[in-house]
Amino acid sequence: MSASRTVTVASSSGLHARPAKLFVEAVQGTGSTITLAKGEKSVNAASILTVLSLGVEKGDEVTLTAEGGEEEQALDTLEQFLTTDHDA
Repeated sequence: MSASRTVTVASSSGLHARPAKLFVEAVQGTGSTITLAKGEKSVNAASILTVLSLGVEKGDEVTLTAEGGEEEQALDTLEQFLTTDHDA
């Protein structure tokens, strides 16, 4: 089973190195397999290099897809992360 959610990124510098590292740690903490998509490109959200490759900036809409159990809880956690400005 899988679940998806579209989220607008709030961090003032987008998912640059530091927020991307924190995001990947949050993904790994969910215990679910998470895919992050921007536009037509989707990547493994547990890898900082692939997350950085998306070039996510403030105000971008991204889609999170979770698989592997506790999907909604994982999406709640990651949505909260992405809608928080980690550069404030």
